[in-house]
Amino acid sequence: MTDRATEVPVEGMIGASEEILVVGGGIAGITAALEAAEAGARVYLVEKNAHLGGRVAQLARYFPKLCPPNCGLEINFQRLRDNPDIRFFTMSEVEQVEGGRGRYRVKIRRQPRYVNDRCTSCGECVPVCPVERPDPFDYGMSTTKAISLSHEMAFPMKHAIDGATCLFEECGKCVAACPYDAIDLRAQPETIELEVGAIIVATGWQPYDARAITNLAFEHHPDVITNVMFERMLADNGPTQGRLLRPSDGSPVDSVAFVQCAGSRDRLHLAYCSGICCLASLKEAQLLLERNPQAQAHIFYIDLRTPGTYEAYAAKVLAQPNIRAVKGKVADILPDADGDRLVVVADDMVGGAMSRTSVDLVVLATGMVPSRDGEGVAGALGRDADGFLAEGGDGSGIFAAGCARAPVDVATAALDGTAAAMRALNTVRRAVAST
Repeated sequence: MTDRATEVPVEGMIGASEEILVVGGGIAGITAALEAAEAGARVYLVEKNAHLGGRVAQLARYFPKLCPPNCGLEINFQRLRDNPDIRFFTMSEVEQVEGGRGRYRVKIRRQPRYVNDRCTSCGECVPVCPVERPDPFDYGMSTTKAISLSHEMAFPMKHAIDGATCLFEECGKCVAACPYDAIDLRAQPETIELEVGAIIVATGWQPYDARAITNLAFEHHPDVITNVMFERMLADNGPTQGRLLRPSDGSPVDSVAFVQCAGSRDRLHLAYCSGICCLASLKEAQLLLERNPQAQAHIFYIDLRTPGTYEAYAAKVLAQPNIRAVKGKVADILPDADGDRLVVVADDMVGGAMSRTSVDLVVLATGMVPSRDGEGVAGALGRDADGFLAEGGDGSGIFAAGCARAPVDVATAALDGTAAAMRALNTVRRAVAST
């Protein structure tokens, strides 16, 4: 299937005051763009990566339906294809913002993709590429080529070249292999200028850097991974095609320790609770048992927080005999005497003593850190004490949405995108009415 929506050419892109810019192509940004466009606005969507979808595309399953992310993203991608009022830029970032509510002048810097719209995603270019690089889509747990498609449902459905690792004319094998003349290794960055009436910042989040939590052994043992890495391991299109294998030796995983609040609720790291980590770990424990019904899951927590309608789901998961919940903070993660497994040392607050649990794999539930992408736009909003975007109610016409504003789950991020779209629409229509 070809994409009806295409990336915007540089020429003729000076907009009008009733147009809206959305910065960030994750679930909140996509939702905001679609809702605003379907309500009658013209929308420009800017994403720094080669493909839309954000971190949702990297999940194994997501709430509330517990279906693979392609289930929801495919519908949204089809809406993008069908809507002529949305124009999007990938591999692009906002460089400069001037003006004010109702008439912002924006400069966007678009990096070259080196692959044009003639690409059919046939993949003939990939086998001939000699450069292997860590795959960012799999959080470095696998490798991919310098020219790649991030995943099989990527949007836009065309390959991209990583300019940091490609050998360009020194190699050029992809150019010769492409049957559609879709690769231009001499492409250059472009500057795009827009004029918009309102801006929505949906730049998302980053996982907290587990290397900073030195007692939890992330840097010292390959079988200590983060929750987002475990999601990729559980995913059918992940580095192990959904098989649970230890990174150290490829052996099957029969027991997993989930360490909650890894760096969260800690004045030395993140002072706040990210709100969704407990729920994510319960989901991952459930998926572990789906993959291996004989496996054992040990969840070490300070407080299990699954508010609202998710409390019933949490009770159902915790009732399973293969899932053990331990109220206590993990103090250390050590190799066992044979060096084959890991020992989780924790303060058991119920039992009143230190516990030692031997497992095959440790999953750190690291918190959500607001992304600093799009800082040139976000600076107009300011940030709260935890670094999330804070709207001051100053009528600037710049709005925050999704995890750029607060740590939230996928469903809430989508609702937040809709709310931001309605506020942006109200701003631009008032601006037009007053002229």
